[in-house]
Amino acid sequence: MQLTVFPLLAKRMDTKFDVFETLLKTLENNNESLKEGDVLVISTKYISNSQGRIVDLEKIITSEEGKKVAKEYRLKPEIAEIVIRESDKIFGGIGGFVITSSDNIMAPNAGIDKSNAKKGLAILYPTNPYLTAEEIRRKIFLKFFIHIGVILADSRLMPARIGTSGVAVSCAGIEPVLDMRAKEDLDGNPLKVTFQAVVDNLATIANHKMGEGAESKPFAIVRNSEAILTDRKINQIAIENTPEQFVYVSGLSNPPKF
Repeated sequence: MQLTVFPLLAKRMDTKFDVFETLLKTLENNNESLKEGDVLVISTKYISNSQGRIVDLEKIITSEEGKKVAKEYRLKPEIAEIVIRESDKIFGGIGGFVITSSDNIMAPNAGIDKSNAKKGLAILYPTNPYLTAEEIRRKIFLKFFIHIGVILADSRLMPARIGTSGVAVSCAGIEPVLDMRAKEDLDGNPLKVTFQAVVDNLATIANHKMGEGAESKPFAIVRNSEAILTDRKINQIAIENTPEQFVYVSGLSNPPKF
């Protein structure tokens, strides 16, 4: 069966709201329904909005460290301050961007985004994204008695590529990676290190249909994905590397000695 994606047009929300109740209304307004085996992809910005994870930049008081980061990377002081607060580690950066890690999510400027936010405001990453995805999955099961996967997705710059693609910030009810080790390639050679990033791939597919601008499509239903659904609780260990395991960071920090 062919994989299909159904993006859902939703009402823009400016204050905290119940994302599950909004999902139900959105399904009704789009004349769509969830089915057994579907994967529901939700924009992290929409989740952040529902949690009230929006900051007024004019109210941010910049620390001395924030001022240093702002000067070094040519950021507005209030943005630099939020980056510091939201990050576990700062790797470096260029003018206008700081490469950070927060809960092992590597992103420019700690994922802080001013797009789709009113002037003077910024949207942060959602709080407890894995718990949030699991709560939505359970509510859907209790409401419709169906098993689905839930992915909270963001868009991300890829190294050495122009443009953004989707990435799963968290997930629930779906096996996030497919272990391909010991399977054979077309020539019969055993694969030694290959893992297929299932939820990242689905996040990218959905992100393509959800859009990046004024589309107002924060939900997407991915059907016939052939992803493996599960009742086990998923956490960040199942999907994320530690900073020490980041291939690009480790590789660039150990340049050749010739």
